[in-house]
Amino acid sequence: MTTSPSPRSPRMPRRSALRALAVAATVVASTLPAWNATASGTHPAGAPAAGRTSATAEQPTHTLTIHHIGRDGRASQFYKTTLTEFAGEGERHGFEPEGDTGTTTVRLPQGRYLLASMVWSGNSAEGTDWVVQPRLDLDRDLSVTVDARTTKLVDVRPPNSTADFRLGNMGLSAEYDGVVRETNMAIATPTLRVAHLGPAAEPGSVKTWYDAYWATKRHSYALGNVVTGDRAPTGLFRRPAAKELGEIRIRGAARPGTEGTSVLDVTPSDDLSTAYPLSVPAPGTTSLLVEPARGPYDIGYTTPRDEEGQGGATYEAKRVATRPGHTTTRTFNNAVFGPSLTGGSGVVRDGDRLTVDVPLLADGQGHVPSTPEYDAARVTLYRDGKRVQTVTGEPGQATFAVPADRAAYRVTATARRAGLPGAATTVTASWTFASQRTGGATRVPVSAVRFTPALDLTGAAPAGTTLRVPVAVQGAAKGHTRALDVAFSVNGGTTWQRTAVVRGVATIPAFTPGTSVSLRAKLTDTAGNTLTQTAIGAYRTR
Repeated sequence: MTTSPSPRSPRMPRRSALRALAVAATVVASTLPAWNATASGTHPAGAPAAGRTSATAEQPTHTLTIHHIGRDGRASQFYKTTLTEFAGEGERHGFEPEGDTGTTTVRLPQGRYLLASMVWSGNSAEGTDWVVQPRLDLDRDLSVTVDARTTKLVDVRPPNSTADFRLGNMGLSAEYDGVVRETNMAIATPTLRVAHLGPAAEPGSVKTWYDAYWATKRHSYALGNVVTGDRAPTGLFRRPAAKELGEIRIRGAARPGTEGTSVLDVTPSDDLSTAYPLSVPAPGTTSLLVEPARGPYDIGYTTPRDEEGQGGATYEAKRVATRPGHTTTRTFNNAVFGPSLTGGSGVVRDGDRLTVDVPLLADGQGHVPSTPEYDAARVTLYRDGKRVQTVTGEPGQATFAVPADRAAYRVTATARRAGLPGAATTVTASWTFASQRTGGATRVPVSAVRFTPALDLTGAAPAGTTLRVPVAVQGAAKGHTRALDVAFSVNGGTTWQRTAVVRGVATIPAFTPGTSVSLRAKLTDTAGNTLTQTAIGAYRTR
């Protein structure tokens, strides 16, 4: 029997960094928007050398000459152009000025390309021109002219005339012979002008999306739409009405002593786009008015950090949708914290390895932090009543080597963190089950119980009134529960008092202000597997 750190390599965060921050363009100075072109999730765009070619000796090549013309009709000294191949892995070729001629010449393999070109004057007030040719068939020596004078303004505004522009992103994908290539650009001023270049592509093969973010003192707007056709856009004018918008309301909790400024990132769930960052007070509420037709959004929420920029837990809610005239609410970082078995979490037996992957500190709405805040965590494995090993590290994470023959197991996972009541100072889950060697990855029948009372944004319930606590079962026992007992404690778990669960709700009696209430669940499923789960300091009264 041993106590050891996890034998695995350092664990990656439970969720990857925000998708848009990882693959989409990052906003830079308003005089030069950011751009990106990718092979539709195959390879991230790098910084290729101009004129790079992947042609073999047998593959024909042709000369491509690109002329860049500014709005003044002169050769532009400010441009950035990319050509992305549809063939192979989507080689990308990038070109920037090497002189004042506005012309670049390159020899490339024969085939179809996606061309995207930014042209600007250096004067931020004039904005940027973005010219896209979804279909460039290089089957002979060609000359192409990117002319900023052909562009028209992208003008998408909210119904509130007092709103200020914050961020814009336009993206385009083109499909050819089953291969999709994408390009996008972010802008910091509402002065983007766009134009289509070249022949039309195949019907329905070009998809364009535009996201414009505006803000007032009360809320933000995320205005987005998607158009499918055979051409890139030449200008865009839209004025969505208030009745066409839906609301995504974000509530951020903070217990006393943890107040500050949280960071919110909003990104369309679909298509290559740019995250809209917001600084919001915690505790506090902010509203995002969106066009539901754009589709769902991924929302990232990072709790306040200390004065040195340390700490903070990051949560993400994916594919949050709403509809016109409807409000969808998401609450982050609020009690009751506890285990969650969503998103593929659980315990898995693979041959003679037992892997525990159960987040212990999911918030009250089940959002799992990728960077949980905790002081100490351990997972202990028992086999036939004897302790085998204790692994310390991230809450609810461990891997054990176990003998092949069938045995009775108990796994106990604990996370501790300093803080005030309502922070769930100690969360523990203990599971029992039988297991033996498997021929591959096989889920072990474990369960979790979620407590979801209505609490204020400091993790508190009103003093002097009873509290209804919805109780939900996750995992193997969902729909297969033989017995479920819920209890509460007001002395840190020294003694417990049972309370009945009626139609999925437990009732906790009224307490005086400042009471710390702990919660416990004991569960047995129809196969005899058990769970004992506790949250010490689950919430408080005020």
